[in-house]
Amino acid sequence: MGRIKENSTNNINRQYIHECDLTYAVCKIGGRWKLLILDKLKTEKLRFSELRKSISGITERMLTLQLRELEKEGLVKRTVYAQVPPRVDYELTDIARELIPIWQLLSEWGGRHKELIQEELLPEENS
Repeated sequence: MGRIKENSTNNINRQYIHECDLTYAVCKIGGRWKLLILDKLKTEKLRFSELRKSISGITERMLTLQLRELEKEGLVKRTVYAQVPPRVDYELTDIARELIPIWQLLSEWGGRHKELIQEELLPEENS
């Protein structure tokens, strides 16, 4: 794969993301599945199959990709046990555990926001 040009839009955006702490943080946990995966791991270690069953709609491929990204970012720890059949557990790292109160607050905000928006939309639907 070739090098990214210094003045490319992609490179400029990447530099900005690293300068802004909030944007950097959102990029690490953003996306459709990452927070769901982290939330499932908040109380216990889970095997791949347990994670897959607990998150409806996620494909094996997507779960694999998201877990790899989370592991690369230092948010998820993967432990492989030398046994037959092979066993792999996933768990939150200490730095990921620091996020738990943040995503719980974000979840509460999401619930309030969703309610507010639904209340605002209902009068329009009845008109």
